[in-house]
Amino acid sequence: MAKREDYQLRPLQESDLEMVLSWRNSERVRANMYTDHIISLEEHQTWFKKIKDEPTVDYLICEFQNHPIGLVNFTNIDKNNNKCYWGFYLGETATPLGSGGALSFISMEYIFEIVDIRKVCSEVLSFNNKSLKLHKRLSFQEEGCFKKHIYKNLEYQDVICLALFQEDWLQNKNDIAKIVFRNK
Repeated sequence: MAKREDYQLRPLQESDLEMVLSWRNSERVRANMYTDHIISLEEHQTWFKKIKDEPTVDYLICEFQNHPIGLVNFTNIDKNNNKCYWGFYLGETATPLGSGGALSFISMEYIFEIVDIRKVCSEVLSFNNKSLKLHKRLSFQEEGCFKKHIYKNLEYQDVICLALFQEDWLQNKNDIAKIVFRNK
């Protein structure tokens, strides 16, 4: 069972690139991404050079007991409006039950309580029920739907738009922790 103290975030480093590329290129991860082609090492290295000093993005590795298990990203960080987008995936398949929730929980702690962002936005492919359920567990609210927005699986897919506000996170954090970490 997931325990809060077993999980932490750290910045993505160049030494993580091959591991992250193998995660990102797995069918399990690509199936739920907007872009789902196999990414070459050269393309991946070019992407990293572009984002490593970019102030409007923050890429983090989630670790379980100091072992990397997933990636979290905050993009379109807008300091004027104090909002951003986020995305995540578990790269490792052999993770403790509840690791997706734990990764998400510590990510929200980070962005709301350390970075002090006001609003986190998310876009989820409508068929990704697991991610939609996780967002709702974290208190994200549905703000809309982009109809037939992304061409995937030989047809246009809807995208569900969700958001979580800092005040809602802070108000619900203890209840969310009880659900995510199954504490009594």
